[in-house]
Amino acid sequence: MSIFEYNGSAVVAMVGNNCFAIASDRRLGVQLQTVATDFQRIFKIHDKLFVALSGLASDAQTLYQRLVFRHKLYQLREERDMKPETFASLVSSMQYEKRFGPYFCQPVIAGLGDGDKPFICTMDAIGAKELAKDFVVAGTASESLYGACEAMFKPDLEPEELFETISQALLSSVDRDCLSGWGGHVYLVTPTEVKERILKGRMD
Repeated sequence: MSIFEYNGSAVVAMVGNNCFAIASDRRLGVQLQTVATDFQRIFKIHDKLFVALSGLASDAQTLYQRLVFRHKLYQLREERDMKPETFASLVSSMQYEKRFGPYFCQPVIAGLGDGDKPFICTMDAIGAKELAKDFVVAGTASESLYGACEAMFKPDLEPEELFETISQALLSSVDRDCLSGWGGHVYLVTPTEVKERILKGRMD
């Protein structure tokens, strides 16, 4: 078993019309044994920027703490919040710094940039970025997420339609993966508000 699959995870981010949604499952496992069913993988950097960390749970928490530290330093120096593109470059360089002993995480970054234009991206454990205009996925359920998102995604969805689309894609994908699931956690971000919702899923 790959170290990335040790705890299990499913993460997806999707772009809508001047909005984005980012979702993850809630299972924390040790291989096939479930340890917790309310594990948080999506973290808020500021009101318009979120990062989800799939992969090894301990490394995800460590990396998140370091990202918060670096973002706070940036805020003190620049007196403004970081743009999503800048934050993606920061995460990428932090991952590449540790390339000989990496954080076993696949980050998914989603945010609203200039003119409230949605930005999403993911990267591998050593910071190779993958940019997309529709959706990005990560984690053990990524293969089934690709299929579900490819089938369900439409461009320029309104916020509520986007929530419905990402939720259905996540729930149907984690049912095909025994290392992730146990409900979902969705953030829907528009220029004026952030909505957080918990999804109920299969409990097996």
